This record gives sequence, C-alpha cells and structure tokens, in this order.
Amino acid sequence: MPTVQTEWSQMMMEDLQKEPRQRFLALDTSTAVMAAAMMEDHALLEERNERAERNHSVHVVPVMEQLLAASNTQPGHLDGIAVGVGPGSYTGIRIAVTAAKTLAWAWDIPVAGVSSLQAIAWGGWHSGLAAKAEAAAEDAAAGAGGTPSADQGSTGAAPVHWIVPLVDARRGQACTALFASAGSDAPRRLAPDAIRKMDGWLEALAARMAEAAPEERPAAVWIVGETGPHAAAAAELRCPAGTALQLVPYELEGRWVGRLGAAALLAGQRDDVHALVPNYTQLSEAEANLLRKG
Repeated sequence: MPTVQTEWSQMMMEDLQKEPRQRFLALDTSTAVMAAAMMEDHALLEERNERAERNHSVHVVPVMEQLLAASNTQPGHLDGIAVGVGPGSYTGIRIAVTAAKTLAWAWDIPVAGVSSLQAIAWGGWHSGLAAKAEAAAEDAAAGAGGTPSADQGSTGAAPVHWIVPLVDARRGQACTALFASAGSDAPRRLAPDAIRKMDGWLEALAARMAEAAPEERPAAVWIVGETGPHAAAAAELRCPAGTALQLVPYELEGRWVGRLGAAALLAGQRDDVHALVPNYTQLSEAEANLLRKG
C-alpha cells in the first residue's frame, strides 16, 4: 500500500513531466477595434481593446507594451505570436500582420495567422448568448415566465447554431463567412471567408437551410459583428420553422483572437514569417461584374 511520502513523490514527478506553460501575444487590427490579448496556454491573462477607427498604427506599440507589463511578461519569455489576418480593412490588417511578423523574426518565435471572421463569430455568439441569459434571468426574477426558445432543448445533444460574422465592406457588401457551433469549442467552418454581396449571400443561406434535412437545420442563425449597415436586409433572412434569427452588434475582443491563436500554436501550427500575408479576399469575378453593371 503506497505511503503518503510515495504518493507525494508521484505527484511531484507528474508535475515535473507536465509541459511548461506557454505565453502568447495575440493582435488583430482588421476592424475599427484594435484587439489584443496575452494568453497563458488557453487562458486569458490580459486584454486590451482600443477603438481607433482603423488608425491602429498609433496604438499598436503602446498596447503591446501595456500587455507585456500588465502580465509581467518579458519579451524574451514569449513563446509565440498570433495575428488576425482578416479579411477586413485593407489598411488595418497590414498593421497587426507587419507588427507580428517583425516581432516573430526579431525574437525568433513562431507566428500563426488566424481568421478574424472566426474570432468575430466566436465572440459575437458568446456575447449574444450572454445577453439572452441575462434577459432570461431578469424575466425569471420578475416572474415573467415565457416559453422556451428553439435552442433550449432539455434532452439529447446540444443544438447546432449557425454563426454569420460580418465586417462591412460598403456598397452592399460584407466580409463574411459561415460557422457552426454547439458548445464551447471554436466554431467550425461551413463556408470560406470572402467578400460577398449581402443580398446574394442571404439568399444562399436561406437556400442552404431549406435544402437541409430537418435534423440538420440550425436551432438558430446568429448574424454578428458590424450588423448596422445590413440590419434591414439581414432581418428578412428566410429561416425555416424552428430556426430563430438573432442579430447581434458586436466589436471584436482580443480574447477570441487569443484563444484561436493559442490553440493553433499549442498544436504546433505556425506560418512562415516571410510568407504570412493578410487575407485580402475579393469578390468573385462574376459578383464583381454584376456590381459594375449595377
């Protein structure tokens, strides 16, 4: 029978065999918010979100210095850098990507690019869920009662939600994609990042839901991000019975870029520091021709 000393020794050996914790800096300047975070493994240590209307070049260095100081992290102790590569503002994306590549090269640490739209999808969905939970709690406290929503199933697997992130690209266009989520993990991709005309994109989403088998349809569709310019059109999205539509204005937060980046870096994913470039996605040739004719 093992003694207390033996058990303690085994615990010490297990701790020594564990991988050391790693710290990662995450940056994103693809939207009007400069989103930045310091991660330790998958955990958020510090976060800064500065709204600068895409004038991020003034803020990027001070914000990085603040994160390093607040988290008591020396530059030589960073294990990697994650950066949002867009799509989004053409000028904005370059600032974070250039900063991340420069630091990765200077400090000889890995760099990983992540989708800014996936980070917006993850953060916007969580923001929407939190708002719904808060409203439900207030209703319960007031004794309002009510009927369960389509995503409040009491048995079986967690319902799948579709998430459509938006970054306004003007002239009826948006940088957007389609993701699905049913839990706490990062949303999985269903459609690539691209600049799309919103009217055609909404029609494609409606058709995709209509063609899906009933058990494959989402419990809810969440349109998140820069929804303002597209709110009227998005509110008309045709959803099948049982699928709720939620519009959530949302500004990117560094923690979601950090979580995506930390997961990539911990999995050994990295980009070539010289080859990493922003995702300057463009309209397809057919869509561009239609836009010119219109």
